[in-house]
Amino acid sequence: MSGTSQQQQLLADSACRKGVFITLEGGEGAGKSSHLALVREYMEGLGYEVECTREPGGTKLAEQIRSILLTKDDEESLCSTSELLLMYAARAQLVNSKIKPLLEQGKVVISDRFDLSTYAYQGFGRGIDLNSIDSLREVAIGSFRPDLTLLFDVDGEVGMERIRVRKAKDRIEQESLAFFQKVREGFLEGAKRNADIAEIIDANKSFDEVSNAVLAVLQKRFPRN
Repeated sequence: MSGTSQQQQLLADSACRKGVFITLEGGEGAGKSSHLALVREYMEGLGYEVECTREPGGTKLAEQIRSILLTKDDEESLCSTSELLLMYAARAQLVNSKIKPLLEQGKVVISDRFDLSTYAYQGFGRGIDLNSIDSLREVAIGSFRPDLTLLFDVDGEVGMERIRVRKAKDRIEQESLAFFQKVREGFLEGAKRNADIAEIIDANKSFDEVSNAVLAVLQKRFPRN
């Protein structure tokens, strides 16, 4: 799709959208999931009906794909290409069967992870060609994007220390520090590519400081009348 055609499609999507789509992104231990309730409460305070979801997953079929993606199998490891394809299969299902219908109803949809995670984890973490990811994205969800992405940026060592206390770690959480450092680089680069919708939150700070930063962004993007 040419740059002009893509811009026209983005404008068309925005014009048809009645609701608001917000995504929370970040590496392991960034605290994004812990702040989802804060975002929901703020948007409900503006009078919106809010629905929350997660990636991978969010629908019955997508949750089945999630199980494949996050469960480590000692007999057969999941190759990077399969991981990428499954991520977008789950995302296409979530977007088309849940997120878009909710937005058409005028609701706010908040997702714990979305497309930026694929750019960071599969692109930078796994080293898959970014042009290939862009092409697959076009097939799976086209020009569909969030209205706002909150990127909780955390140092790899800080994030790993935070998840160290978890009793059970999924397949991706068991990756190395070097992997998560690449992922962080991918998130920051992806945020630059989407500077119009992405807001970076310093997640290395205390919970209260991060909460205040989140509220500041929400108040700027969606001010109370």
